[in-house]
Amino acid sequence: MKRGFYTILAAQFFSALADNVLLFAAIALLKLVSAPDWHTPLLQESFVISYIILAPFVGAFSDSLPKGRVMFISNAIKLGGCFAMLFGVNPLLAYGLAGFGAAAYSPAKYGILTEFLPPEKLVLANSWMEGLTVLAIILGAVLGGVLISPHIAGVMLQWCDVPLIETGIDTAPELAIAIVAGIYLLAGLFNLYIPALPIDHKPLSKDPSFLVKEFAHCFKLLWKDPLGQVSLGVTTLFWGTGATLRLIVLAWAAAALHYDIGQAAKLTAWVAVGIAIGSILAARYVKLGHAVNVLPVGVGMGVVVLLMPLVTTTPVAIVLLITIGAMGGFFVVPMNALLQHRGHLLMGAGSSIAVQNFNENLSIFVMLALYAAMEKMDFGINTIIIVFGILLSGIMAALYQKHGHDQDTGKI
Repeated sequence: MKRGFYTILAAQFFSALADNVLLFAAIALLKLVSAPDWHTPLLQESFVISYIILAPFVGAFSDSLPKGRVMFISNAIKLGGCFAMLFGVNPLLAYGLAGFGAAAYSPAKYGILTEFLPPEKLVLANSWMEGLTVLAIILGAVLGGVLISPHIAGVMLQWCDVPLIETGIDTAPELAIAIVAGIYLLAGLFNLYIPALPIDHKPLSKDPSFLVKEFAHCFKLLWKDPLGQVSLGVTTLFWGTGATLRLIVLAWAAAALHYDIGQAAKLTAWVAVGIAIGSILAARYVKLGHAVNVLPVGVGMGVVVLLMPLVTTTPVAIVLLITIGAMGGFFVVPMNALLQHRGHLLMGAGSSIAVQNFNENLSIFVMLALYAAMEKMDFGINTIIIVFGILLSGIMAALYQKHGHDQDTGKI
């Protein structure tokens, strides 16, 4: 791999680390003001709504500038969301601003891989990217859990009591958010050193109506392509259930294991450990031309999710969460690489990933809305787990039945 690839990885790692710590800090901030439980999924809804609304425009934005510069601008917007939260803006609105930056960031972070590397290295590059992103999720869950823990935060908050200076940082969530701002600054520094590549597939126009029509064209093009259709369907389903599962684990840990928010946040890291393992195995054993063969693993993942209500001890919970994560990482990494490659060939990296983000985040939005509705109707956490496990297995099985024999290696 070229040296610039590792700069891209470092920038992505620190940006993803900040994203994940910020989520737990924002959840803790909601609990601090005694917000209803259903506000927690609503918090993530405020983050992902930008992916949906801005989808026609962020792909063109990503393809119109060197992607390192796009990543820098996007990180600056995320940093603005942190400061808004620190200055007392409603967490739902401030986290939504961070989501605005994340929506612009995503097409660039993945699109740069297809511009920087040959097709035969895309699965390996995605494995590195997903592996480090997962490491950031793990560390983000652990760091977030530590920072919002009353005992740890109590000690660290004493450091903020600077004589004659009022920092305004008086609670554990505020401390965590201030640290997140520093991590975003570090990510921005790495963004400045990403190699400036020639602009590929530059948009034909910046007119909003043209961009909406172009996005609609790309949307249809990717869904009509057989390999694009299956890879887009799988990644859409995976990220919708995955984002919801993270919140489900927080509630499940409180009910089944009697964990507080800090302990539950750390427990979510084990899913990420599993995803890292699955990503490594996918890079080792799955070739781009055989990516569709991993679909049955997705069916199995849904079945394993259904076992969660039976767990009552921490060791068994850890093993189960690692298994769920490993199965997810093993099937989503090849699908992601296949989708990027097909999209790059059909329309340009930035535009194809914008379509991908639109679908994935629409899935997240719908599933979080379903979760919030079940929370508001006082559904038990075990019932919610069963609903999502059946959804995952059922839809993955339908995709495999339709596309299991459609693979055409000649198209790749």
